Amino acid sequence: MNELPFGTLGFFALSIVLFIALIMVARSARIVSQYEKGLVMRLGKYRTTVDSGLTFLVPMIESLIKVDMRERVINVEPQKVITKDNVGVTVDAVIYYRISDPVKATFEVQNFAYAATTLAQTNLRNLIGDKSLDETLTARDTINTNLRNVLDEATNTWGVKLTRVEVQKIDPPADITEAMSRQMKAERDKRAQILEAEGVKQSQILQAEGSKQSSILKADGEAQARILQANAEAKAIEVTSVAAETFFKDRAEARQRLDVLRAVLAQQTKFVVPSGSNLLNILGLDDRGAGLFPQAPQAPHGSPAPAPPRKFPG
Repeated sequence: MNELPFGTLGFFALSIVLFIALIMVARSARIVSQYEKGLVMRLGKYRTTVDSGLTFLVPMIESLIKVDMRERVINVEPQKVITKDNVGVTVDAVIYYRISDPVKATFEVQNFAYAATTLAQTNLRNLIGDKSLDETLTARDTINTNLRNVLDEATNTWGVKLTRVEVQKIDPPADITEAMSRQMKAERDKRAQILEAEGVKQSQILQAEGSKQSSILKADGEAQARILQANAEAKAIEVTSVAAETFFKDRAEARQRLDVLRAVLAQQTKFVVPSGSNLLNILGLDDRGAGLFPQAPQAPHGSPAPAPPRKFPG
């Protein structure tokens, strides 16, 4: 049997060592994703936390635990809850959370999802049990806020941050749901009737206001028209009076005197008219009277002499 030369044995041994070394290097390299954190464990004990990227571990001694840091959601299964006024309702919820401390989230709690679900169900029973059915249905935001505060405080030691808690449904029994539906319908009918009555009332008020304004404006217009008409009539009378005073006063006086004279002479057979009387001028006898009647003697200078009377045939 031929023995292998020493150089050949050394080559095989070196190859084996290199192969084993390559395998160990390959197994010691770890890649941590962008959304993960890496917990390096050495001989079962936490050593450090590494970020995303390529990480090399000590072969055979260290290991890596990857922790997903993305936000997650837990569904809380529906459960029966009794309200303060002894009404059974079915409630469920969802919990949104993210890991804030990967070390605590890994070593402080064994099953965070189960623990959070159990804690949420317990606190839902407590919160809804302190409220009546109407308060439960109308205070959904308050229940969400209180439940989130309680769960966040409890899970803070686990390195978990609750971002949101939402109560999805609160279902009363079927008979109560039907009664609530009838009540809601009655309330809506009531509001509709009230709104309709308010509309009719406002319409009548507006119509009355419009009629009132129309009557006021009409009365004002008529009053203004009467004032303007009265002013116009007064102005016309004033103008007529001024014209009569200006143009017809003398003639009117003469006419009046003639009327008086006619009435007096109609009852007399003889009458005496003083010379120089205006009656002669009125009768137009002043010129003819100079030839018909003798002239009165001239009175001495300085003393007026009465005019001789004139006789007219009757």
